[in-house]
Amino acid sequence: MSMGMKRRHLLAAGLSLPALSVPLVACGQSTVPAPASAPRTEGLDAALTAAAVEAARDLPKMRALIVARDGRPLVEEVLRGPGLDTAVNVKSASKSVLAAVAGAAIGKGLLTGVDQTVAPFLSDRFPADPDPRLNALTVGHLLSMRAGLASTSGANYGAWVSSRDWVRYALAQPFESDPGGTLIYSTGTSHLTSAVLTRASGRSTLALTRELLGEPLGLTIPEWPADPQGIYFGGNEMRLSPRALLAFGELYRNDGLHEGVRVLPEGWVEASWEPRGNSRWTGDGHGYGWWMRKARGHDVFYAWGYGGQMVFVVPDLRLTVVMTSDSAPVEARDGHVQALHALLANGFIPAAERGA
Repeated sequence: MSMGMKRRHLLAAGLSLPALSVPLVACGQSTVPAPASAPRTEGLDAALTAAAVEAARDLPKMRALIVARDGRPLVEEVLRGPGLDTAVNVKSASKSVLAAVAGAAIGKGLLTGVDQTVAPFLSDRFPADPDPRLNALTVGHLLSMRAGLASTSGANYGAWVSSRDWVRYALAQPFESDPGGTLIYSTGTSHLTSAVLTRASGRSTLALTRELLGEPLGLTIPEWPADPQGIYFGGNEMRLSPRALLAFGELYRNDGLHEGVRVLPEGWVEASWEPRGNSRWTGDGHGYGWWMRKARGHDVFYAWGYGGQMVFVVPDLRLTVVMTSDSAPVEARDGHVQALHALLANGFIPAAERGA
């Protein structure tokens, strides 16, 4: 099929191709409404779903796609690359997984709660003349990335991961705001969460993740890199398969329950999905490891990893969508992540609305 014919086919189904201009944050109606007689299949409108999958195939960086309604995978596509059961680097979506581990650790009594200060676990890594605000840092500040410490991400990432002691380096950053204030995106802050979990439990973050998430969800959690002191990378480099990411998203969609068994403490999902700050780049809200925005009037909560490693949960539509992508670095922002948001907002959300 020629590109012109393909574009006409997709427009007829109500979905803009990623190359077209697509509103992303508060998407209203699809570009062209689908015919009233469009068929429905297993809870998703068939025509809109087919058009969205076709648009996904046109995204050269996209690797895998899973769309589930009520926990049932209705779309499972390997577009390029490894299969759906093969673990891939989920990049900063690791932050969402780590937040779940922290929540489960609170549920098990390994941590007392989000208001627990971290100084008892990390004070031996404080600078020689520490800023007194370090004593005010809490678990909740770390999970919401409101520690106030300068970022170790972006241009500062290389120096941080090249340092001899990642925890000490992150804690030595100057305060740009008071703890609990501005959201400052920083993988170093997430790594401090891993250090706290390790110190509080006496076990590695890998062991905790396998015990608190892997075992109850029936998932294989492969080993991922650790810092020079052996603390597993908090907030990056975890490896999970697309199907494992689906199970993770479903855990949150089901309020921390898996097959009726509570994995995350009661109220943890609600607290995680409460906005506590906003991205300086997108304006999207951020809670405990999860981002949030509106699409077509629906609340969308998502885990986000560099290059387009995404887990979307749309609770009122009972929808969970996993998208993985080639994470090779690009010289400039290439619009791929925005295209993934558009694919959800202008493709799978309308398909769920019409197939409800």
